[in-house]
Amino acid sequence: MAVVNLTSESFDEEVLLSGKTVLVDFYADWCGPCRMVSPIVEEISEEREDIKVCKVNVDSEPTLAARFSVSSIPALMVFKEGKAVRSEVGAAPKTAILSMLE
Repeated sequence: MAVVNLTSESFDEEVLLSGKTVLVDFYADWCGPCRMVSPIVEEISEEREDIKVCKVNVDSEPTLAARFSVSSIPALMVFKEGKAVRSEVGAAPKTAILSMLE
């Protein structure tokens, strides 16, 4: 499944109203650790059809970052049934990201 780039307008429909578990990657293009996490997140989106993977660029969507109190990036959040259930800040290895999804 392809990674979905989110905006303030699309977030609620794509994440909160999704019937799937959703992994959201809050990132910025200039962020080195974000560039390390990005290929891992994309790999998970290809491997796990049961997980919807989305990304939020905090520079172009600062209101979304503020809405979810994202002050450091990369920040990964897992949503289930419209609620944030897990979050992790910093460059996490694939095994740690996968364990967040369980």
